[in-house]
Amino acid sequence: MSPEAEKPFLKEGAPYLRKRYPRGAPCYSRRMASEPQHPRTVEEYLVLERQSETRSEYWNGEIYVMTGASRRHNRIALNVAAALDRQLAGRGCEVFVSDMRVKVPAARLFTYPDVVVACDAPEFSDGETDTLLNPTLIVEVLSPNTERYDRGLKFESYRTLPSLAEYVLISQDRLHVEHFVRQGGGSWLLTETDRSEECLDLLSVGCRLALAEICQRVF
Repeated sequence: MSPEAEKPFLKEGAPYLRKRYPRGAPCYSRRMASEPQHPRTVEEYLVLERQSETRSEYWNGEIYVMTGASRRHNRIALNVAAALDRQLAGRGCEVFVSDMRVKVPAARLFTYPDVVVACDAPEFSDGETDTLLNPTLIVEVLSPNTERYDRGLKFESYRTLPSLAEYVLISQDRLHVEHFVRQGGGSWLLTETDRSEECLDLLSVGCRLALAEICQRVF
């Protein structure tokens, strides 16, 4: 479904993520659901998040608790992060895994990508250095409960980040990778592959990921 097709959710007066992940859904749920429901400020969210033992995303005044991922999900993210970190050693880029928060100001979104790379000097929203502003590459591992979000509103939000050059989606149920590369004029070029003998060239960070390495101990 295209982002344009999803926008009516935003016009109904209820947050998109509440439509996507109703209370009790396996991946996201409302934080402090027993309290009166009112929009939270960014400042309130960050105070709560930095005191919490769980991770939560923030979108447009709403806070959503994230739950644990599957073994396959974690294995793929770890494989990607390890391969990137190994190749980027000493080259001025940093690799972060799922505990690094990314701020998307234009969308009023704070989220936790599975893997994110920042090149040059990483920029953070404040002195806590836990909220990244300038990702170069973002990798998300798809799950049944987040796939539509990762393809839709989240990617639409990510595209507003001027620093973001590449976006990668990896299926956890089969060997399938989608690679989006920013082009001139605001367009994005998509290539897909599902062959373990192929490689993914990530030109923005100067890395090459073998699909066999991505799916190691997964499929």
